[in-house]
This record gives sequence, structure tokens and C-alpha cells, in this order.
Amino acid sequence: MKNIAVIYGGNSSEFEVSIDSGKQVSVHIDRTRYNVYEVLLRGVDWTVQLDGGCETTEIDKSDFSFTCRGEKIAFDCAFIVIHGSPGEDGLLQSYFEMLHIPYTSCDAFVSMLTFNKYATKCFLRDTGVQLADEVYVARNRPVDYCALTQRLGLPLFVKPNASGSSCGVTKVKSEKDLPAAFAAAFAESDTVIAEAFIEGRELQQGVFKAAGRTKVLPVTEIISYNEFFDYEAKYKGRSSEITPADITPALAQRLTEQSSLIYDYLNCRGIVRIDYIVRDEVIYFLEINTIPGLSQASIVPQQLRAAGIALRDVCTWLIEETLERVER
Repeated sequence: MKNIAVIYGGNSSEFEVSIDSGKQVSVHIDRTRYNVYEVLLRGVDWTVQLDGGCETTEIDKSDFSFTCRGEKIAFDCAFIVIHGSPGEDGLLQSYFEMLHIPYTSCDAFVSMLTFNKYATKCFLRDTGVQLADEVYVARNRPVDYCALTQRLGLPLFVKPNASGSSCGVTKVKSEKDLPAAFAAAFAESDTVIAEAFIEGRELQQGVFKAAGRTKVLPVTEIISYNEFFDYEAKYKGRSSEITPADITPALAQRLTEQSSLIYDYLNCRGIVRIDYIVRDEVIYFLEINTIPGLSQASIVPQQLRAAGIALRDVCTWLIEETLERVER
């Protein structure tokens, strides 16, 4: 049987979320088809979690293998479930590409591109996808707060350009709050975007490719009890997540078409989640997550359940799609 590494953890603020997702994936991979090993990454410490984590052994980074009871074990496929760096920003993908080890997510370039919110928006500008206006700011560069608010209006969002789970995101209602918002964002990323606020419904949609076909999942509407869908709303029960969303069939079809277009245009692989704001039937792209949460409470598993698709089957499809792509 093929050896599958389910890799979770990472170096970002999403470390704990990644562990939840990774363990959920590990449980749902078909053990009658694959040997499954959980691999925890944290900084330079890469360990295989044996016997439920009661025993660990180090990964040999020269070839991504490990030795257990005198036997050297190599991996046939990496199932990456790290949110943030190094699993979502192209670093781990580049490593696996150098070692010729197939993996289930987008390739290194696409991962690097999509992890950068500003770069992704620039890449999509010619597709007809609607985008909120934004201003890009690099660390240690002066910011004209007055000009910023004149261009984007208030309220506005200040976001880390390369981060997830809404860490470091602030909804700013007053110009005097901008310095603190930028400080919070720069704590997560070396670059930041300020983005115009769009009043509307927040909708999210998962997409994956299996057997050569793009599969778009039912839409979820997010209703946050906080100012926006922040970390607390996502993970501390401060929101309602309605799947499938109560939207018209026409809007659902337009979202499906746009999600498929974005997935294919960006040349995505594996399973992703695309986030939108819809105002007056106009669909605005917010961002794409190429390693979305896959815990029991995460959005994509909710959408899979609504579609009548088992996570176990999706894991099999993704692994087989990855292995077949290498064979081709």
C-alpha cells in the first residue's frame, strides 16, 4: 500500500487550527487503501506522530523519510493540511517538488501567489471578477492616513497581506485607529493591504478537482455576531454558518460559475475555498484559501455534508488524482 504523510502544524497563528484539520483528515483517509502517518511540523522540528503521538520520530529532511524500528519508510504522497506558512505559501510545495514527492495541494507558484492577497487580486483583474478597491503598504513605508481614507472611505479593513484565519485583521471606523490597525497587521505579515468595506452578505464556496473534473460545492453564508468574520467568530462560536445558503438559484449558479473560473484560471489543484461579499447581486471576490480548514466544524466539510459527499471519498479522490498526475 502507498504511504501517505498527513502534514499539519506550521509556523503561523493557525497552528492549532491546522492540527485539528490534520487529525480530521487522518481519521478519514481510507486505511484499507493507504498507510497513513501524521507528521507534525513546527519550525525545524518535523516529527512523525506514532501511536497517536505517544511516540515520535524525526523526519529525515534530506529525502522526507523516517526510520521506525530499524526500517526506513519513504512517502508516496504528502497530504498538506498546514494553514499559513510553510504549507500554504509555497515553501513546503517547493521542497516536495525538489524531492519529486507528489502532494495534494496547489503547486508552489500558485500557493505563493494565492497566499498573497494583493498579488491574487492583481492576477484576477483581467478576468471580469469584481474586486474591492485596495491600497498596498510595505513595512517601514510611510502611510498617508488622510489620503487612504479619502480613497477607500470609512469604515475600511486593514489586513495582513499574507496570513489567514483573520489574524491581524481590523475593521477601522475612524482614521485615528489606523496606526493600531496597521501595527496589528504588520505583526502577522511584512506587507499589508487596506481595503474598502463592502456592506453585503458573506458567502463562501469550496472547490476541488477529482477525476479531471472541477467540483463546486454548495454555498455557505456567514453571519457573524461580531463586527466581521474574525478569529473569534470563526472558531469561538460567534457566528452562524448556513449551508446551503438561502440564496436564489440564479445567484448560486453565478457563484458556481465564478468559483470554477477562478479555480481554473489560477490553475488550482486539490481542494480550495473561495470567499465573497455579495452586495445588490454583485459578487465581489475577497480571497482564496488553498489549504482550507477541514476540521469537523470547518466550512468545506459542512459543504461536503450538504452535497452528500463523504470526506473519506474526497481524501481518496485527491490522493489518487495526485498519484495519477505524477504517473502521467
